[in-house]
Amino acid sequence: MAIPEEGYFSTELASLEKARNYYAAILKYFTPYLRGEVVEVGAGIGTFSQHILKCPQITALTVIEPATNLFPILVRNLAQDSKVRYVNGTLQNVASSLSCDSVVLINVLEHLEDDEETLGSIQQILKPEGTLLLFVPALPWLYGSLDESFGHFRRYRKLELDSLLTKVGFQVKLLRYFNILGILTWFISARIIRCRSLNPFTVWIYDRFIMNWMPQLEHKWEPALGQSLLVIATKPLTFPGC
Repeated sequence: MAIPEEGYFSTELASLEKARNYYAAILKYFTPYLRGEVVEVGAGIGTFSQHILKCPQITALTVIEPATNLFPILVRNLAQDSKVRYVNGTLQNVASSLSCDSVVLINVLEHLEDDEETLGSIQQILKPEGTLLLFVPALPWLYGSLDESFGHFRRYRKLELDSLLTKVGFQVKLLRYFNILGILTWFISARIIRCRSLNPFTVWIYDRFIMNWMPQLEHKWEPALGQSLLVIATKPLTFPGC
């Protein structure tokens, strides 16, 4: 695990907290699959959890967060919704007691040293025909100072991620690039200037003036490249070992 259970102190979560258009664009792809019992792995301070809870077909949301310094903030931010269940630990700690219709990971898998093990645990808790909703950073050549500061082990190649998901047993329904203009801003920040944190005001500006229109175009026409990869994958009705 790149995120130690005793604490996670990167500025990543705070910087992206107000990126409403960014998260809304991701949610647009995921909403049709957010129903019944949902698990969010690496919920952080609950930023995307609050978006998930807007989906009316959800009956329960289990949020899993290993960092003890983030967990009280997560509970406080979601305390008003009775559908939420809280786990301060890792997915592997509680996988044997969970069963759900969909699992969400937003900018989490890259923090985990053994991503294949985590995907295997997700297979374990998903009901047959359940859905994995995954969002990860793309393009290994973009890896720079920000990735190091945020505790990223990797950025993903599209074909490699597809192969990994298939190897674990998922059927990939959608695997596409997201946020093409973010490639330029990340390259400048992480590879040229060598920033160690995101400026919240810069993030807000980008979200306000770029992410309010670009996702609509990308939804119609997938970009050839993107700062991130967005995945929708399902657990087959019959899966070996189930």
